[in-house]
Amino acid sequence: MRKITLLAACGALAVTAACTIEKVAPQRHADHRPAGLSASQMNDPTRVDTGGGRLPDLIVDEPTTQNHWLVREEFIADQACSAIEGGVTPGVRRVVRFTVTTPNIGDADVFVGSPLKHADPNGDGDFSDSDGMFEFAACHNHFHFTNYATYKLISATDGKVWKTAKRGFCMLDTDPAPAYYGEPPQGPQNYFNCGTKTVDGFQGVSHAWADTYVWQLAGQYFVLDGGDGQPVVPPGKYFIEVTVNPGFAPSKKGCAFATDSKGLCHNFAEENYDNNTIRVAISIPSHVGRDGYGPLKGAKGAEIDHKPN
Repeated sequence: MRKITLLAACGALAVTAACTIEKVAPQRHADHRPAGLSASQMNDPTRVDTGGGRLPDLIVDEPTTQNHWLVREEFIADQACSAIEGGVTPGVRRVVRFTVTTPNIGDADVFVGSPLKHADPNGDGDFSDSDGMFEFAACHNHFHFTNYATYKLISATDGKVWKTAKRGFCMLDTDPAPAYYGEPPQGPQNYFNCGTKTVDGFQGVSHAWADTYVWQLAGQYFVLDGGDGQPVVPPGKYFIEVTVNPGFAPSKKGCAFATDSKGLCHNFAEENYDNNTIRVAISIPSHVGRDGYGPLKGAKGAEIDHKPN
């Protein structure tokens, strides 16, 4: 993992001027194939591991989010996907950005395959018969998995909740699961492509791999200054709450894919639904930078480790 020194990007942490590194936040590419991997090696159905009644188990890695968040002031362009999809008013916005990684620590892959098989099961170009697992994100020009994860910013004082700018997810193998889970990846990366309306994708998370959304990506933030139509977030103590594969109420037809012991629907079955949520305590300062918990609380020049996406 390489280190990025945020001072080089945004100046001193106490500076309140806008940080304008990029006019459009980076996005996950539809084709996430690592350099040097040939087309014949990617999206290999023979490497899919879902047999024998074994199940995946997605979790949210708490240390990653706890150690990778930062308050910034940055320019959000009118063509940025987070502005278009998340209702964010373009311009200089104060935001808290954060990283989320969701390792699969279960005994099998989360396997979805091509979104087209769900969005257009008849293959006739008519998406009205979609099973609801995916929606097409025109701004990103690829499919997003619905109900993959939810992000909330929650006041530690009164429980008030703010929504994030992020609206969609694309399941890919981006990194090995953190080593402290005690198990190396069971084989190479196998899920690289989000898919479009004309090209089959191959989405999933391999056993002992993780799907990571680094803080620089489009929508990986909460707006703090009210520039998304929500109330201003004042300085103070908060929780970032992340839930992967969240449960939702069944429709009149019931649950299409998986049901937990409480009767809630999920878009894929897991070994354990009770380990899907984390809450990370943060302290939002009145200035840009970071004011957290632990030995680096308030440290200027702290480095953040992350794996580029």
